[in-house]
This record gives sequence, C-alpha cells and structure tokens, in this order.
Amino acid sequence: MKKKTAARIVLGFPVGIAIGNVITVVISLIWGGGNYFVCVPEFTELIGSESAAAALQALICGIMGIGFSAASLIWENDKISLLKQTVLCFFIYSVLILPAAFFMGWMERSITGFIIYTAVFAAIFAVIWLMQFLLWKVRINSINAMLKK
Repeated sequence: MKKKTAARIVLGFPVGIAIGNVITVVISLIWGGGNYFVCVPEFTELIGSESAAAALQALICGIMGIGFSAASLIWENDKISLLKQTVLCFFIYSVLILPAAFFMGWMERSITGFIIYTAVFAAIFAVIWLMQFLLWKVRINSINAMLKK
C-alpha cells in the first residue's frame, strides 16, 4: 500500500499540472475573446507577474493532483460502502479544488460564482462517477459470466 501511495503521489503532481493547463485552455476559450491566458488576468495581477502567477498556479495544481491522486485510494477500500466512498471523495476533492479555484480566479469571486463552479464540479464528478460505476458493472458481469462457464 505504501508503494501504491508513493506512486500515486509522484504521478499526481504532473497530472495535476496537466489538468490545470486544460482548465486554463477552457477558461480562455470561454472568456478569453480569442486570447490564451496562462492564468486568469486577476490572478496574474494579484501575484504581480505572469511568470510568478504561472509558477504558483502550476504548484497549486500539482499539489491538488497529489491530493486527488492520494484520495483516489479510498475507492480501493472494500471495507467502506460505495456511498461513504463517494461522499468522502467528493468532500476531499471539494476541499482541494474549491479554495484553489477561488484563489486562482477560476470562478467568479461571488456567492453566485461559487455556487455555479460548485455545481459544475459536482456535475463533472457525477458524470465521471457514473461512467466508472457502469464500467465496473460491465467488468463484474463479464467476470461472473466467465465463472459460470
């Protein structure tokens, strides 16, 4: 288990940075007016320079990647019900991403912006959860069919 956790941590950092870059591309496509923003302009202004903001954003995204990756081990704990796994992971993921997204300006800094971002995050979580659930259901049915033979 320690080896698996260490591997997840090592892989989580660059994956978090990659996902953070995808998020900035999406933000730029939606609100950039044809421009690509390495960071949200308000975040760059807050930090003082684009390169420092980009470095800090990469670090934050890498740390979030580590957290998401390590928390994903919860899904492998058979002693916890699927409901508890889902609630616990959603809570951990939310605690990781929502403050970071607020700080980096990925959401509008208002109650409405927070609610919208949280709703989008919850919807993405639900879609990924459902896809994984259905995938595992197909795999389990396939294994059961092979065992019956």
